[in-house]
Amino acid sequence: MASAGWALQKAVYAALSGDAALTARLGSNQVFDDVPREAEFPYVAFGPTVERDWSTGSEVGREHVFVLHVWSRHSGRRETVEVMDVVRAALHERPLTLDGHRLINLRHEMSEVRRDEDGETYQGIVRFRAVTEPEV
Repeated sequence: MASAGWALQKAVYAALSGDAALTARLGSNQVFDDVPREAEFPYVAFGPTVERDWSTGSEVGREHVFVLHVWSRHSGRRETVEVMDVVRAALHERPLTLDGHRLINLRHEMSEVRRDEDGETYQGIVRFRAVTEPEV
């Protein structure tokens, strides 16, 4: 059985890649685990993930905190914020299907926009928290 973290990432990727509103904003094939050098802006990339034991006395569970990065070179923060809003809408409290695991909840925790050190790129940081259980 695949790990809960990998199953969650695959489900998140599928949800984002198949989201019509996000594809309308970014174009197709603009969600990445490993960003290619020639990637065109804007795009969404998987960032850091943390997985913790969330078991109870009788149930096995995992807590996941993961970050999605939105990258834009549009002047100002507007494009970054708009893409972040679409990402949040595509995932917050959505019932994703995971291979070998069950998603208990998926919630948006916070968003932040930063100007990158290059002075022309904006980075959106969108953090989510999920809880999963193995399917029995």
